[in-house]
Amino acid sequence: MENQYLAAIFARGGSKGLPGKNIKLFNGKPLIAWAIQNALAVDGISKVIVSTDCEKIADIAVKFGAEVPFLRPKELATDEVAELLAWRHLLRFFYKENGFFPKALVSIPTTSPLRLPTDILKCLDCFNESKPDVVITVCEANRNPYFNMVEETNDNIYKIVCNTQNIVRRQDAPKVYDICTLAYVIKPSFIMSNSGIFDGKVKCIEIPKDRSIDIDTALDFEIAEFLHQKVMMR
Repeated sequence: MENQYLAAIFARGGSKGLPGKNIKLFNGKPLIAWAIQNALAVDGISKVIVSTDCEKIADIAVKFGAEVPFLRPKELATDEVAELLAWRHLLRFFYKENGFFPKALVSIPTTSPLRLPTDILKCLDCFNESKPDVVITVCEANRNPYFNMVEETNDNIYKIVCNTQNIVRRQDAPKVYDICTLAYVIKPSFIMSNSGIFDGKVKCIEIPKDRSIDIDTALDFEIAEFLHQKVMMR
C-alpha cells in the first residue's frame, strides 16, 4: 500500500444546508454510494475509507463497499473545522496501523455525484506526471472579477473587483476558474505539515461544467439529480 493511493470520503453527519445530505437517496442510492462506487472503479484504488462521525453514515458506507475503521472525533466534525484537519486525522490513523503513509490521499467528496471515474484518474495521472503537492478539479467560472463582478467601496460606490487592467471586453479578461469538488489528490507529507492546500504547488484538472455541480442546498440536489438522470438515459 506504500506505493498505492488511499481513497477516502469525508462525510459529516451534521449538514446544515441540506440535512442528511450524505445519505439522502439520489436516483435510488444514498449520495455517498455514488462516491464510493466512483472511487472503486478507478485503477490503482483498491479500497475506500470513510471518515465520519455518524454511525448511520458508517453503516451505509460499509454496505456499499467502503471501510469505516473508526468514527471521527466530534471536534473534527463541525462546520468551523477545516477539512484538512480531518485528512490529517485519517493519515495519522493510517500511519499508526501500517507504519507508513500511502503514495497519496485521494479525497472523493460526496457532493459531486456527476463525477466520472475518469475524472479521478486524470487527477492521479497529473499527480504522477507533474509531482505537485495537491491536484484539484476546476471548471471555468460563470462570473469573472476582471470584467463583470463588483464590490462596494467605503464611500458606497461600486467598482469592478479587479480593475487594474482596464478591461472593457469579456474576451480580454484573464480566464478564471471555480474550484470543483470532484476529487483532491494530496501528498501525505504536505498534509502533515501545512494548513491550507494553496500553501504548496497546486495543479488543476479542468472539468466540464455539466459534471461540476457541487451539492450544498436542496435546489442543488434537485438540479444534480435531474442532470444525472439525463446522463443515465443516454
